[in-house]
Amino acid sequence: MPQISMTVNGKEVSGEVEGRTLLVDFLRGDLRLTGTHVGCDTSQCGACVIHVDGQSVKSCAMFAVEADGADVATIEGQANADGSLNVIQQAFQDHHGLQCGFCTPGMVMTAAALLKENPKPSEADVRQYLEGNICRCTGYHNIVKAIMAASGQDVSAIAAE
Repeated sequence: MPQISMTVNGKEVSGEVEGRTLLVDFLRGDLRLTGTHVGCDTSQCGACVIHVDGQSVKSCAMFAVEADGADVATIEGQANADGSLNVIQQAFQDHHGLQCGFCTPGMVMTAAALLKENPKPSEADVRQYLEGNICRCTGYHNIVKAIMAASGQDVSAIAAE
């Protein structure tokens, strides 16, 4: 079995995996980083979104061996150094951008990628960027509002739905 190593949330890790092991399974099973969720196993829902070498990736659609040598960021690495919520996580809390929370890690990771790419997105930009993420609870309105708030935009005029 192949031996792989990568940096995950700033920490060097390694492990032995079967060639068919998905990255999400390596993160959850081998590394016990269970914040990355498996929702569909078909790369449709976005609950498993992480960053690999700075790019947003659905980890259920990538083999662990493909991440050998990569820099990987998961939801567990998103908090501030002191353990407090980062600006995106705090905005999700402040603007009720979650309900059951199952999709939230993938939404936060997707939001981080969007804000890196487009620091002041419009509502339409946010909605388009979230097309690969499914939330079965919120109707997306407060998720969009939270992401826009995390970008520093005034969302007080946006009504709650």
